[in-house]
Amino acid sequence: MSECSKKEGAGGVATAETREALVEGALATLREKGYAHASAREIAGRAGCNQALIFYHFGSVDGLLLAALDRVAELRRVRYQALVDESRNLKELVAAARTVFAEDLELGHTAVLVEMITAAQANAALRPEVAARLRPWRGFAAEALRGTPAALLGRPEELAHGVVAMFLGLELLAVLDDDPAPADALFERAGSLSSLLDLFSLRRRS
Repeated sequence: MSECSKKEGAGGVATAETREALVEGALATLREKGYAHASAREIAGRAGCNQALIFYHFGSVDGLLLAALDRVAELRRVRYQALVDESRNLKELVAAARTVFAEDLELGHTAVLVEMITAAQANAALRPEVAARLRPWRGFAAEALRGTPAALLGRPEELAHGVVAMFLGLELLAVLDDDPAPADALFERAGSLSSLLDLFSLRRRS
């Protein structure tokens, strides 16, 4: 009997530990082997759990993988919000985006997201679930842009759609090419443009 199975009879804390172990196993599998190899056997083996516990706690393997995506989304949201709160102008917002882009690549968050988005393209049942988890990021981006000089370029909601699409595209290409250099170059140019917008906005207010 696995350690997870032994703990299942110990109550709520053990159940939480089991779910945590399974989510961590799913994340590791997505990062290292991808969605195509994210079987119940593979994930359960990494988690040290009985395969049946995946279906008991999450209903299906995809249910577990979506829970893993939720975990990544929450980690990213907390980190992004902290950096946005510290940003005083558009240039610093671009710098914050560049920071989290690099962190997401290093920590494997990007790999998890790319694997789930790619899987959703071929899985009709998975598609709306993944789409629903991406939708709040447009609202987040719109709020981050609201009140900044970016408003000179268009409505925050419209700009947010483009920002999220660009960010996802940059992450996808960075994973496929295994090369973040082109994205770094774009962030560099965006930083220069944002400095000009910040300056123009200050002059308009003076």
